[in-house]
Amino acid sequence: MNAKHAYNAIFKVVNLIEQGKVASYGQVADLAGLPGRARLTGKALGHVPTGLKVNWHRVLRSNGQIAFPKGSELARLQCALLQEEGVAVFNNRVRMKDFQWQPDLYILLHELDK
Repeated sequence: MNAKHAYNAIFKVVNLIEQGKVASYGQVADLAGLPGRARLTGKALGHVPTGLKVNWHRVLRSNGQIAFPKGSELARLQCALLQEEGVAVFNNRVRMKDFQWQPDLYILLHELDK
């Protein structure tokens, strides 16, 4: 899979994450058909083309932590966007047990590129 196709697959998965839910970088990579490529998810989200809407704020580290340094402008923005959607963020972290996205069968069968 070339980089452009991989990035597009990642963007598609990220935009499937429901409002008020979050996913880990690894979960996004797995669902995009890129198992073990969590870092590629982060790289792709850092290179979203201008004008393309991608819900990047719904992607976190596997432990629920916001990847940006605590107190940074991007960490504050991500925290605010998540809280607007009803996701509880405490100490730069989301409780994955409570907010992790679990795609339903329809999404798994019909919305993801395999």
